[in-house]
Amino acid sequence: MEILLFTLAGAFLYFFSDWVLRKLEAYRGAPFQNRTVIFFVIILVMALIVFNLMQGLGERMAIASM
Repeated sequence: MEILLFTLAGAFLYFFSDWVLRKLEAYRGAPFQNRTVIFFVIILVMALIVFNLMQGLGERMAIASM
């Protein structure tokens, strides 16, 4: 179950990061020169936040089930 949750979160992060990058490029009016680096930074920051939240929720659920 945990593997499925992390896989779904990863897929969501990938598509959401791509959407954010496209919106930033549309706002700027031109594609970024180092698009992959910017994509990596976006997905890295969001992954750290989301996986930290998931870990905290998992710990709370484990404590609550005791």
